[in-house]
Amino acid sequence: MSATKSLSALAKVGFANASSYDKHRPSYPAEAVDKLLAALHLAGKAGAKVVDLAAGTGKFTEVLASRPEKFDILAVEPHDEMRAELERKTLPGVRVVNGTATSIPAASKSIDGLIAAQAWHWFSNRDSLEEIHRVLKPGGYFGVIWNAEDYNSPKDWTPRTRGEGELKDIIWRYDDNQPRFRHGVWRKVLEDKEQQPILFAQPLQEDLVPFTKTLSPSAVWDRFHTLSQIAILQGKELEDTKEEVAEILAGDGVERDENGEITLHGHTYFASARALPTESE
Repeated sequence: MSATKSLSALAKVGFANASSYDKHRPSYPAEAVDKLLAALHLAGKAGAKVVDLAAGTGKFTEVLASRPEKFDILAVEPHDEMRAELERKTLPGVRVVNGTATSIPAASKSIDGLIAAQAWHWFSNRDSLEEIHRVLKPGGYFGVIWNAEDYNSPKDWTPRTRGEGELKDIIWRYDDNQPRFRHGVWRKVLEDKEQQPILFAQPLQEDLVPFTKTLSPSAVWDRFHTLSQIAILQGKELEDTKEEVAEILAGDGVERDENGEITLHGHTYFASARALPTESE
C-alpha cells in the first residue's frame, strides 16, 4: 500500500476495492515470517513495539497479531478504504492510525522494529528512510517483505510454468512506470553509500522462501485483478485482458491438480537492516 506524503492517484484508484484486495491477496508463509522476525530481533521478544507501515487491509498485521509474543502493534495506513477494512478486524494488540511513511505517529526512538509488507516500493526514498530511522530505537531494525508470484516477479526470475510466464508478460505489458518490487528500484536508497549519514547497516540481509498456492481459474483471475495496474483497467481493455488470462489458464502451459485447479508458484522475499547511530545521537 502507498504511504508517501500523499497517496498517488494510482494507489487511490487501484486499491479502492479494499474488500476484494483483502479477500484475494495471500497471507505470508510461516517460514518466511519466522525468519524475518528472527532477523529483526523480534522473535521471542514479548510485548515488543512494532510498526506495520502501510498496513493496508492488515494482511501482515493479522500475522503479527497472532504471534505468541503479543506485540504492541501500531498499524499505519493512509488509504481510507483500506484502513477501514483493517479497523473492522479489531485485531488484538493493534492500534490502527492514519499516517504516512514521512509522518509516522510515533515518538522518536520508541519502536523496536518496523516492517513494510508488500509496500516499501511505493515510498522507497530518503525522506521515508529518515522518518523510519527517527521512530526506531537505537539499534532497532527495519524489515521489508513481499509475496511475489512468478507472474509478478522481476524480469530475471524464471517462472516455473509456461503459463505463468505468459501471465508475467501481461503484467510487464501494462507496466505503468510506477516502481514496484519487481523493478528493484526500492533497494537503491537502502544501498546508497553517497548520501550521509548512512542510516542503516549495509549490505541488506536478504532471503526468500518458495511457495505454491492452488486456486480455481476464477480465483486466479480475482487475485491477478487486485494488482493495481490491472485493477484500474476498464471497458474493452479489461474484458480483453480477462479473456486472455482465461485462455492461458485453460491451456496446457499451467500446472493443475486432480480437481483441475491451477497451481501458482512464487517466492516470499524479505530483507532487513539495523538502524545505525548518527552524530546527533
